[in-house]
Amino acid sequence: MTRLVLILGDQLTPTVAALRAARPGDVIVMAEVMAEGTYVPHHPQKIALILSAMRHFAEDLRAAGWQVAYSRLDEAENSQSILGELIRRAAEMGAAEVVATAPGDWRLRQALGECPLPVTLLPDDRFLCSEAEFAAWAEGRKQLRMEWFYREMRRKTGLMMEGEQPAGGQWNYDHDNRKPAAADLFRPRPPRFAPDAVTEEVLALVEARFPAHFGALRPFGWAVTREGALAALDHFAAHALPAFGDEQDAMLAGDPVLSHSLISPYLNLGLLSPMEVCRRVEAEWRAGRVPINAAEGYIRQIIGWREFVRGIWALEGPGYMARNALGHGRALPAVYWGGPTRMACMGHAVGQTRDMAYAHHIQRLMVTGNFALLAGVDPAQVHEWYLSVYVDAFEWVEAPNTIGMSQFADGGVVGSKPYVSSGAYIDRMSDYCGGCHYKVKEKAGEKACPFNLLYWHFLLRHRERFAGNPRMAQMYRTWDRMEEGHKARVLAGAEAFLARMEAGEVL
Repeated sequence: MTRLVLILGDQLTPTVAALRAARPGDVIVMAEVMAEGTYVPHHPQKIALILSAMRHFAEDLRAAGWQVAYSRLDEAENSQSILGELIRRAAEMGAAEVVATAPGDWRLRQALGECPLPVTLLPDDRFLCSEAEFAAWAEGRKQLRMEWFYREMRRKTGLMMEGEQPAGGQWNYDHDNRKPAAADLFRPRPPRFAPDAVTEEVLALVEARFPAHFGALRPFGWAVTREGALAALDHFAAHALPAFGDEQDAMLAGDPVLSHSLISPYLNLGLLSPMEVCRRVEAEWRAGRVPINAAEGYIRQIIGWREFVRGIWALEGPGYMARNALGHGRALPAVYWGGPTRMACMGHAVGQTRDMAYAHHIQRLMVTGNFALLAGVDPAQVHEWYLSVYVDAFEWVEAPNTIGMSQFADGGVVGSKPYVSSGAYIDRMSDYCGGCHYKVKEKAGEKACPFNLLYWHFLLRHRERFAGNPRMAQMYRTWDRMEEGHKARVLAGAEAFLARMEAGEVL
């Protein structure tokens, strides 16, 4: 009997579980549907990348001998949802069963659970740690900390291990990686990929169907095939990886990429596998071409952090995105959607996001995320924004990074403390502050950096929760030693800034 084998837009791997389970006579179903492009207002480059990559992957499947029922967004008979397309294709093909790889999105898992056809949902074993394995690791632990999970993953994979010990005698070289960067005209730039005919057709479609979505569609330079993704990995490993560790937390106004890889979209779509990336990085280190802090730091992001947040997402379940442990409820300011701002760091981070659908982890965590947390923005709105605007954002990876690490809305599941800072951190790690309307050295007054004002306002309004946190107690002692008049000016400045934000004024 004919079965439908569903392949989603982030499951573009020839060995994904559903394809391994496919048998002769099955029909591969791939569908471009409006619901997937609009459940949040995805960045146009993100939509274009996924649709073009899907079309190329479908052709690869056909070339390999599979029957592929592919639904294009511009076809009149196309349904509005994945579930609708499965029902339509089942009637068309006489199919009575669906095989699928578990989606990384609770919304789609629920939809497949409501399908009138029997659905066999297979675990997504492209991850190195299964959902069941992570749940077993987490059981009975008072705190789930990535560092301990990461060490287990190093032992499991054998990456950068010497027997039972970590290479170099240390598990983590992060203390070597937090350095500012300087402008460098000769710093390697990541490759850009000229759109082929398939991609050009997709770009025209996205322009027509999603004209109001935030973000610039062109110039479009993402790879849309496995061959392109491998070329991007090769370029990073050969040219940018050596400086990755030193520059991974730095920010420069004139260099949005620095030595970052820009391969996370390809990992998250399935065009690259985590182990092939990590083995390539390890090989560069073992060959003596890359320092240990760069190789370890990059591998930690993939087998440590990437696997950890996916485990948290699966463990916490669909209610996780509604968490709001700090009770924050302010509306997301217009600056996040490209509104004018006097804050140089926010202007650079959001402008880069608009133009590239990309910002690296410190821009996301310590600029846009830090500001939202300090200002008390509703974490659900922050979550929706991050899911919308970044080319590599899928729920399983974005939600724990936003709800947990960035906004502390999960109450400490992901992190032991909120990631908040004054303007001093941004000034130390970037060149943003020099030309800013506000003065990062000023702690109070009209020209004081908003991060300086809001930092103390955040700590004071959440003092009962955080004063006993060993990692934060020193900051409360610092506040208590301040002169009373200064404290009053700081809090008054913060309140005035928040009032302007709520009134929709330019920040």
